[in-house]
Amino acid sequence: MATQAAAALLDELMGRTRNVLPNERNSRLHWDSIEVCRHFLVKFCPHDLFTNTKSDLGPCEKVHDEDLKREFEAANSYRRTAFEDEFIRYAESMLTEVDKRIKKGKQRLSLSVKDALASSTTGDGRVDEQLELLSERITGLVSEAERLGSEGNIEEAQGLLKLCDQLREERDSLRRSNENSVWHQAAEMAASQEKQMEVCEVCGAFLIVGDAQQRIDDHLTGKQHVGFAKLRQAIQEIRDNREKARSEREALREKDRESRHRALLEEEKRREREKEDRRKDEERRRRGDDRDRERRERGSRDRDRDRRDRHDRHEKHSRTRSRSRSRSHRGSHDTRSTLSLDRDRERDRRERDRDRDSHRRDRDRERERDFGRRREW
Repeated sequence: MATQAAAALLDELMGRTRNVLPNERNSRLHWDSIEVCRHFLVKFCPHDLFTNTKSDLGPCEKVHDEDLKREFEAANSYRRTAFEDEFIRYAESMLTEVDKRIKKGKQRLSLSVKDALASSTTGDGRVDEQLELLSERITGLVSEAERLGSEGNIEEAQGLLKLCDQLREERDSLRRSNENSVWHQAAEMAASQEKQMEVCEVCGAFLIVGDAQQRIDDHLTGKQHVGFAKLRQAIQEIRDNREKARSEREALREKDRESRHRALLEEEKRREREKEDRRKDEERRRRGDDRDRERRERGSRDRDRDRRDRHDRHEKHSRTRSRSRSRSHRGSHDTRSTLSLDRDRERDRRERDRDRDSHRRDRDRERERDFGRRREW
């Protein structure tokens, strides 16, 4: 034991590689190496808590290194949770044994007080003898009922148990009738004057109620009490840290959900605005196209009307001139009329060509607008 303590002290002062050759120091340990104590990395090693006590776990065979512990605390690995779970399981297994010891200690104290009161006599020899006879008879009947039950005689066993209940009631009534006797009161006083004991809720040790403060302080600073208290505190700290981390992750997720919801709302509003803008642009284009169509139709109607008017005037003038000069100047008039008609026909042909070209250009522009709108959609 002393050798191990000295080796641990040298390792702490000079390092674990104090006896290793310089060319062999390249094989450096990592915090997740199997030689490293995982409990020490998480919080502390339980083997160091109960040295030289009745709960001593012996020396730990793993490596305890503060540098590796700092590397472990700085690492953000999923294996850290596994190491913590292993520490919690080991610590809870030790605390389970302590809790069982605490429970047994409390039962032992409660039974000791009841036995002290039950063993007290009434002070009356005749009553004490009756109580003893009733107790012996009850014990014999219980044994007989157990034997009959094991042999299969259930009805007879139940009859004996009913008789036992009646005898117990008779014994209790006899004892209650003599509880106020002076002898019984003296026994209760003697039992109450004994030292009151209690069980420590941390380590399970028996304590004297109202003991000297120095003895209480010695117990509270003892290795067993401090060790089990550190185990309970370490488990609670790990669970609190996990709950805090879980709450922080939940808050971040909630914040992320809210930001995504706001982004979706903004995107939906933007799409609505774009849709409204496209609708307004389409309405403006439609109104412009309607105005252009009306303008073209009105121009076409005006040109047709002008052409009809010119043609009517020409026909009227031609008829007038033809009647006035039909006889005297038939030859020359026919020539001039033919030339005039040719000029009118040529002018009408050019106007029709212009109208046809204008209509073709209007159709081309309309097709280009339709093609542009389809590309925008």
